Amino acid sequence: MARWCYRHRLVVLLLWVGALFGLGLSASTAGTDYANVFSLPDTDSKSAYDQMAKAFPNTSGDTDTVVWKVDSGSVKDPSVRSRIQPALDKIAGMKGVGGVTGPYSGARGAAQISSDGTIAYAQITFAEQANAVPKDLVQKVVDTARDAGRKGLQVELGGQAVQRVEEPPGGIAEGVGILAAAIVLFLAFGSFYAALLPIGIAVFGVGTGLFSTQLLSHTTDIPDLAPLLATLIGLGVGIDYALFIVTRHRRGVQRGLDPEESAVIALNTSGRAVLFAGGTVCIALAGMLVTNLRFLDGVVIGTSLTVVLSVLAATTLLPALLGFLGVRVLSRKQRRKLAATGSEPERTDNLAARWSAAVQKRPRRIAVFALVVMALLAFPILSLRLGATDQGNDDTSTTTRQAYDLLADGFGPGFNGPLQVVTSGGDTATLVENIRATKDVAQVAALPPAHGVTVIQVVPKTSPQSVRTDDLIDTLRDKVIPEAGVTGHVGGVTAISKDFATVTGDRLPLFVATIIGLSFLLLLLAFRSLVVPLTAALMNLIAAAASFGVLVAIFQWGWGLDMLGLGKEGPINAFLPVIMLSLLFGLSMDYQVFLVSRMHEEWVHTKDNARAVRVGLAETSRVINSAALIMVCVFLAFVLSGNSGAATAGVGLAAAVALDAFILRTALVPAAMHLLGKSNWWLPGWLDKALPHLAVEPAEEPAPAAVEGPSSAVHGFVRTTEGEPLEGVSVTLLSAGGRQLDRVETLADGSYIVSVPGPGTYLLATTATSYGSIARHVAVTDGPLVHDVELAEGEVDAVN
Repeated sequence: MARWCYRHRLVVLLLWVGALFGLGLSASTAGTDYANVFSLPDTDSKSAYDQMAKAFPNTSGDTDTVVWKVDSGSVKDPSVRSRIQPALDKIAGMKGVGGVTGPYSGARGAAQISSDGTIAYAQITFAEQANAVPKDLVQKVVDTARDAGRKGLQVELGGQAVQRVEEPPGGIAEGVGILAAAIVLFLAFGSFYAALLPIGIAVFGVGTGLFSTQLLSHTTDIPDLAPLLATLIGLGVGIDYALFIVTRHRRGVQRGLDPEESAVIALNTSGRAVLFAGGTVCIALAGMLVTNLRFLDGVVIGTSLTVVLSVLAATTLLPALLGFLGVRVLSRKQRRKLAATGSEPERTDNLAARWSAAVQKRPRRIAVFALVVMALLAFPILSLRLGATDQGNDDTSTTTRQAYDLLADGFGPGFNGPLQVVTSGGDTATLVENIRATKDVAQVAALPPAHGVTVIQVVPKTSPQSVRTDDLIDTLRDKVIPEAGVTGHVGGVTAISKDFATVTGDRLPLFVATIIGLSFLLLLLAFRSLVVPLTAALMNLIAAAASFGVLVAIFQWGWGLDMLGLGKEGPINAFLPVIMLSLLFGLSMDYQVFLVSRMHEEWVHTKDNARAVRVGLAETSRVINSAALIMVCVFLAFVLSGNSGAATAGVGLAAAVALDAFILRTALVPAAMHLLGKSNWWLPGWLDKALPHLAVEPAEEPAPAAVEGPSSAVHGFVRTTEGEPLEGVSVTLLSAGGRQLDRVETLADGSYIVSVPGPGTYLLATTATSYGSIARHVAVTDGPLVHDVELAEGEVDAVN
C-alpha cells in the first residue's frame, strides 16, 4: 500500500484534497445540529426535573439571571425602573423564553432586592435546558439587558446559557498549538519541508474528522463538546503518528536507501505501529461507553472518527507527500553530506544512547527515583473532590463572573446555587417549615402549585461548591423530606452536579478496569508476553494518578491559577476523569507500543533482553520525547480556548504526557525491564498456541534462494581493543530483515565462523556480557568474508 501511494502520489493527494473540501462544503451547507442530551437516569435530581417538566413545561428549562446595581440611591428609583422594566418586558416576549420574574411585581418581587436597596435581580427562564438554548437567542437577551445600563447603573447577566456565549471565538487555541508544534518540529528536523509534513497530516486528519462529525450530528446526538475534544486529540495523535514515520524514513534516506524504498520500509515498520497505536486510542475512547452516560456517546463517535482518519492520513497521504519531497525531507546540510559520502553512519555516542547505557547500569536506582517523583506528584489526589465549576470560577472580566459576585454580595453566597425541592402531594406547609429550620438554609419560598406539583426554592447559606451545600442536599433527601411525610425530590443545577459526581465516581472503577483490560489483551497479542502488558497497565495507572495530582494542586488547591489566568480554584469537573482517562490511556499506550515494539523486534532477533531494552530505548527515546513535547504544546494551547473544561483537560493531559514520556517511558519502564530480565517475554506455551498472531513488526522475508556449490561463510576473531582474544562471545548472523540464520560462540582464541546461505548483505551481531554488543552490516560476495570485531568494555551500539 505504501509503495502504491508513493508511486501514485498525485492521485492520492487529489483524493485527500477532494475529500477535505467536499466534506467541508457539505458540512457548511448542512450546518450544525449538535445536541447536548444530558440525562442521569435513576437519580433524584432527574426525578425532580421530570416532574417539573410535566407540571411547568415552559419553566422547566434553564434559569438565568439579570443583575443590576446602582452606585447611589436605590434600584426602586423611577429612573432605574424606567430603564430596566422595558428591557425585561422585551426579553419576556422573545420566542424561547418561558417567563421573566422581576423585582417590581408586588410583595413577591420585593424579595429580589437586596436589604440595602442597591442590588436587584430578575430571573429569566428559558423553555429548554442551557445547552439546548440557541446561542442567538441568548445573545439577544444579553444585548437587550446590557443596553439598559448607563453610568451609575451596572447591568450584568449570569447563568449557564449566558456562559456559553461568553466563550471566545474558536480557532485561537488550535492555531497556537499548531504554531508551537511547527517550531518544535523544525528544531528537531532542521528541514522546513519535513517539519510541515506532520502538520499537514494533522490538518487533513482533524479537518475531515470535524466535518464528518458535523454531518453526523444530523443523524445522531453529538454534544458540542465533541468537536473541541476531537481537535484536542486529533492534533496530538496526527502530528505524533506522522512524526514517528517521518523520523524512520529520514533515517533510511540518511543510510543511503532510495527514498521510495526508505518510505516503504518506514510504513512497513513504524506505520504498523501507528495502526496498532491508533487502535489502542480508539479502544480507550470506546471505554467511555461502559459508564452508561449517554451524552458521552457522541464524544466517542467524534473523537474516534478523527483518530481513525488521522491514522488513515498518516498511512496513505504521508507516503504520497514523501514521494513529492524525495531527499528534500533532509535538511540542506544533510543532503550535502549524503551527496558527498553516499550514506551517513549511525551515531552511537548520542545522548539517547548514553542515557540508555546509564539505565542499564543503574536500573534499580533510576526506578526508585522515578517512583518517588511520581508518588510525590500523585499525593494531592488523596484530596480529589469531584463537582462542577460555575460562574464563580470564571475570569473576573466576564459578565457571568461579575453577576455572580453581585448576587453573592447582595443576597449571600448560596444564592448562586439554589435548590429546588419538588413535591407531588402531602403537607407542603410542614415541609417548608422543616426546611426553613434546617441548618445552612438561608431562604425558603414555595411557588404556586400546578397539576399537583409544588416547587420549593431553597437558598443555602453556603456557595454551590461548598462541601456544606452537598451535606445539605443529603440532609434534605435523607431526613427532612421523609420526616414531613411527603414525596419529594431535590433538583436544581447544584443537585444535578452532585448527582453527576456521585454517578461518575461509582462507575469510574468499571471504566478503568475495562480500558486496562482491553489494552492488556491487545498488548498480549502484539508482544506475546504477560509481563509487558502488566507493566504497561501499572505504568498507565501511575501516570493517571500523577496527572490528577497535578490537576488537584492547580485547579482545586489553586497553585499557579493566577499565573495561568484560569480564574478561581474549585472542585474538579466530574466529567473530566472519564474523558481525560480515555485520552491519557490511549496516548500513553502509543508511547508504550513505539518503545516496546522496537525492543520486541530486537528481542526476536537476538534473544538478548539487555540489548533489546538498551537498543529499543536508545533508538526511540528521542522521537518519543519530541512527540511528547509537541503534545504538551498542543494541549497547553487549549488554555486559550475560553472553555474551562477544555483548559482543565489541556493542562491535565499536558502534565500526563510529559510525565509519561519523560519519566515513565524513558526511565521507569526500561529500568523495570532490565530488572525483570528475560521474564519480560515470558508466555506459557499453551497460551502462545491459543492466541491469534497480531504482528506489529513486518513479516519475515523468505530465505535467500540456495546457490549451487558450497555456501559462503563469515569468519574472523573477536578481541578487546587491547588485542586480547574473547572466548564465549555470542556471534549471530541475521538476514537483512532480522531473521536469525546462524549463531555460534567464539573459541578460546576468539575465533568464530558462521555459515552464509549465499551472497548478499547481512547483519552480524556480536554480544559479550561484560563488553556490550555491536551489530554491523556485512556484504558477502562469492567467497568467504573475513570480519574481525573489537569490543570495548561498556560499549553501546544502537545500530538496527
